[in-house]
Amino acid sequence: MLHTRTTPAGRRRTLREQLASGRLLRMPGAVNPYSARLIQEAGFDGVYLSGAVIAADLGLPDIGLTTATEVAARAGQLTRTTDLPALVDADTGFGEPLNAARTVQLMEDAGLAGLHLEDQVNPKRCGHLDGKALVSRETMVRRVRAAADARRDADFLLMARTDARAVEGLAAAIDRAKAYVDAGADAVFPEALADEAEFDAFRRAVDVPLLANMTEFGKGPLLRARTLEDLGYNIVIYPVTLFRLAMGAVEDGLRTLAEEGTQEPLLPRMQTRSRLYEVLDYGSYGAFDTGVREVGPPPCDS
Repeated sequence: MLHTRTTPAGRRRTLREQLASGRLLRMPGAVNPYSARLIQEAGFDGVYLSGAVIAADLGLPDIGLTTATEVAARAGQLTRTTDLPALVDADTGFGEPLNAARTVQLMEDAGLAGLHLEDQVNPKRCGHLDGKALVSRETMVRRVRAAADARRDADFLLMARTDARAVEGLAAAIDRAKAYVDAGADAVFPEALADEAEFDAFRRAVDVPLLANMTEFGKGPLLRARTLEDLGYNIVIYPVTLFRLAMGAVEDGLRTLAEEGTQEPLLPRMQTRSRLYEVLDYGSYGAFDTGVREVGPPPCDS
């Protein structure tokens, strides 16, 4: 009720313990705080907060137009609702190394378990679009080092994302990943790998936890969770899946409403009022309020 009963520090420790287990952690991308609660109820290991989803929710393309404070605000709303560790897309850190340092502390304060920073120029582009440009390896190393130095909770996961595969090739992406780990990254997110063989090659070359991005309509294949676990990956994200499902349903519903003049044909496809109340735990709020009113005001000492 109201807020999660777990603490950010506890959720960060949980994520670290899960990563040490060797199994694949599955993290769907939340559309909003309500969907984060559904992700937990469905039995997943964590919640992902996609920069692309945040931008689209604001009616913006994913080209670096959102700000650190906008992302932190949405992250804080999300972490209030779930006991799962949450990982956020922090783009390039929103500027120079000093901006990346501030971003880490904003995301710590928002209750997140970790973030990833990428090596694109600022402003960035969606990782599965053509025309991406990278900062130099040295610039990204400074970005990562600044983020690592700014971290106050050692359990807060600092992940480096490299977009180099599409720009400089697989070997360069691996070399960059190793440099970012040396600079203080705890884990690596290799973006837009082309096939299963490249996922395997990256895993063999980089000895820290790795994240696989299973985004629809992207550059790479949609590998099954079992395949990724067999390859030795530690986290898989489905960043935009729920957003695409939800917006597809919204479009279909609007068409039906416009054509039929009533929402009645849509009722079988809707979440019911009773299910909504169940997810939001309406009953506990009523019980709490009743209990407070029955206790009454404290006695007067005078």
